[in-house]
Amino acid sequence: MSIAQSASERRNIKRLPVWAVLISFLVIVGLGALLVGPVSISPGEVLLALAGQATEVHRAIVLEIRLPRLLLAMGVGATLAMAGAVLQGYLRNPLADSSVLGSSNAAAFGAVIALYFGYANRYPLILPGLAIGMSLLALSCVFGMMRRRVTAVALILAGLAVGSLAGACISLALNLSSNPFAMSEIAFWLLGSLEDRSMMHVGLSLPLMMIAWAIFYSQRNALDALALGEEAAESMGIHMRRLQAWIVLGVSIGVGAAVAVSGAIGFVGLVVPHLLRPVVGHRPSRLLLPSAIAGALLLTLSDSFVRLLPTPSELRLGVVTAFFGIPFFIYLLMRQRRMF
Repeated sequence: MSIAQSASERRNIKRLPVWAVLISFLVIVGLGALLVGPVSISPGEVLLALAGQATEVHRAIVLEIRLPRLLLAMGVGATLAMAGAVLQGYLRNPLADSSVLGSSNAAAFGAVIALYFGYANRYPLILPGLAIGMSLLALSCVFGMMRRRVTAVALILAGLAVGSLAGACISLALNLSSNPFAMSEIAFWLLGSLEDRSMMHVGLSLPLMMIAWAIFYSQRNALDALALGEEAAESMGIHMRRLQAWIVLGVSIGVGAAVAVSGAIGFVGLVVPHLLRPVVGHRPSRLLLPSAIAGALLLTLSDSFVRLLPTPSELRLGVVTAFFGIPFFIYLLMRQRRMF
């Protein structure tokens, strides 16, 4: 066995507890999330409900209200975190994220179109379809502005322009809405929440998010090669245009599906990869799956937190993620100030 192989095995052994800790915390937090709610249900009754042996009331609360919310929190968190890790690896830029690049706002605009015209009630697939389509259009515009050389300033400006345009279109839709109840529903939905979600939402969004996960993971080796530079990656047989197309497609499908069921939830994809890099390393292939688990853990914790707060109405999930994400974003900008 060579010295390099021995060192590699030692590094892998050190990383195993990270996986175990993340998965263990996710299981514990997930079971805890099933206990959180206005109706007090014991852990034993929750387990009986999951096994289909509890009372009808407890089974309905756990399986039809809390379980769909838990599955969506995990799925949306994993998707946003994984998309952030992929974009940061592809652009080799620590400030990259689907919300910073305008993809989340664009997906939200696509969903607002479906809600505004009433398509979502008549054709459930229209909502995620429009969200994915607008996210795809937004990312295509951002990458189209970049040419070959990508800088932090250009990236932020392009994402700001596209995201602001989508936000302006959303404001226009709200301004032109003649139905105050519909306007209120859209406005609250845009703040991000998993309240009142059902297994229908899980069935619509989770398969699409799983497709995005598969796309991200399939490009892990190409992202590793790209870390050495575009010329080195091309010399290793990586087709840059094809890689960009897969990244844009995966982010659009994943973020579009996530936004379609949760509204706009920002900064998860920005924060999670940065928290994990000191632990698992900087190679994208080693960062993707831990980011997915940690993203699911973070959003499940955040969703449980908003349900535990004694507020007259439930605090929106997007507000919570913004409160911890914006200071972190400012910190990253200050670290990158030499680039400006």
